[in-house]
Amino acid sequence: MSNLPVVLVLTEDTLTSADVEHITRLHAEDPVAYRVLVPADTERNVVTSIIDHLGMGELRQAWDELRGKEPDVRQATATAVDRLEGSVKALRAAGVEVDGFVTGDDPLPALRAEVERLGGEAAGPGAVAAQGPAGVREAVVVTYPHAVEDTFHSDWASRAREELHVPVLHLYLGTSELG
Repeated sequence: MSNLPVVLVLTEDTLTSADVEHITRLHAEDPVAYRVLVPADTERNVVTSIIDHLGMGELRQAWDELRGKEPDVRQATATAVDRLEGSVKALRAAGVEVDGFVTGDDPLPALRAEVERLGGEAAGPGAVAAQGPAGVREAVVVTYPHAVEDTFHSDWASRAREELHVPVLHLYLGTSELG
């Protein structure tokens, strides 16, 4: 990755063309590089997922969630790799510099580690810029709506706002809605 400021993009699914447009438009005037993080999610909160689906009127998905089981590590990693590759490809097609990696179930430690590793003012008071990229400009968290987590501010974006010393934007996948 070049010596450009970095925008960290944490997403739970493959970015859509609308997502890519919204994300890249934020920095159309500023040269930045993007780093995509996708969690290999093997943990699933069944109750929360069912409430999310019911809240969206998705009865079939709620039933499927109730009957489903958690994916094993191999399945979750393979799915995350596919989502990462699709997201990186979509961002490259938009003409931006991008890379990325798969994280563990909880992506916040990896997000925090990237902010600390890349340094710059964004890493917090007294931080020293690392060699390489010019710090983290911001984090963009792209998720589906999650009624319970969003309401009680336990979603990734809310947790990132509390833990990181960078601006955090929360977008809902495939829409122009802010979380």
